[in-house]
Amino acid sequence: MIIIACFGLAATSAHLAKSQGATGDNVLNFANWGDYIDPALIKKFEKETGYHVNQETFDSNEAMYTKIKQGGTHYDLTVPSEYMVEKMAHDKLLIPLDKSKLSGMNNFGSDFMNQSFDPGNKYSIPYFWGTLGIIYNDKFIKPGTIKHWNDLWSTKYKGQIMLIDSARDIMGMSLVSMGKSMNTTDTPTLAAAKAKLDTLSPNVKAVVADEIKMYMENNEAPLAVDWSGEASEMLYENSHLHYVVPTEGSNLWFDNFVIPKTAKHMKAVYAFLNFMSDPKNTAQNTDYVGYATPNNKARALLDKSVREDKAFYPDEATMKRLEVYKDLAPTVVGKYNDMFLEFKMFRH
Repeated sequence: MIIIACFGLAATSAHLAKSQGATGDNVLNFANWGDYIDPALIKKFEKETGYHVNQETFDSNEAMYTKIKQGGTHYDLTVPSEYMVEKMAHDKLLIPLDKSKLSGMNNFGSDFMNQSFDPGNKYSIPYFWGTLGIIYNDKFIKPGTIKHWNDLWSTKYKGQIMLIDSARDIMGMSLVSMGKSMNTTDTPTLAAAKAKLDTLSPNVKAVVADEIKMYMENNEAPLAVDWSGEASEMLYENSHLHYVVPTEGSNLWFDNFVIPKTAKHMKAVYAFLNFMSDPKNTAQNTDYVGYATPNNKARALLDKSVREDKAFYPDEATMKRLEVYKDLAPTVVGKYNDMFLEFKMFRH
């Protein structure tokens, strides 16, 4: 009985070690957003290289950041958004990239490199990118009617708009509609954006997250404000849906590969980064995930209807008016959050 018990404890310990990503040298411990990579590519990488990928998912940049900062994790690679790359670098939570070990950096378009959140790509490689925009249903709204953020304030859309539950995005939308920056830190300007947002309240059907997809796909709402990646999934399910990036400006977001300070398996990290930068692998992953790829050589391999879709790959003029979020001071982020919460609580 003692032998059996000891064997059981050893097996349990081994299982826990594996689930926590501590299984020898031939592994890659990967922290990623949920359903954000083609599982077939993971299997292909494992078969080609002999490395085993332990993948753990997170649902917010902040949750991932906290785990890495507090320690106790074994992540070799993770995928923060642009403002979080800036924050993690500032807090010394990232290991600089060794460019001599990277084989695919020339595959990426210049529009997606050397961004303000990581000058010179010292720490990050772009993974996917996208925008914030408007989805509308042509069963209810005539094509071409929705072009600008201010169109949403029309009284004819009373009770018809779904908003993504995101303070920076919805406050940012209001700021852009006023000709202001989405990175505004000026309190009176933020207060004016909040006041304008309050006037949108009669038109707002709900402020939600993933539920937007269900409402839009099932023709239960004519309009929504959401991210391009979410929009692509909706458009795939419902041919009556369309996605618009207002030409006056919007958010340009990036998700990026970075190496956290917890990394132990550097050979596996660089093998994976080079594997995922290969145009064929990137194109396959882009088809699976549905977001826009910054890998221009991979984009050339996509179906023409995808790679030339200006809703998801905007023209140069629109790209120039898109803003990347900055890592604002906690006090300023608090103002965005408080104003947005007040908007949601007292919406009429």
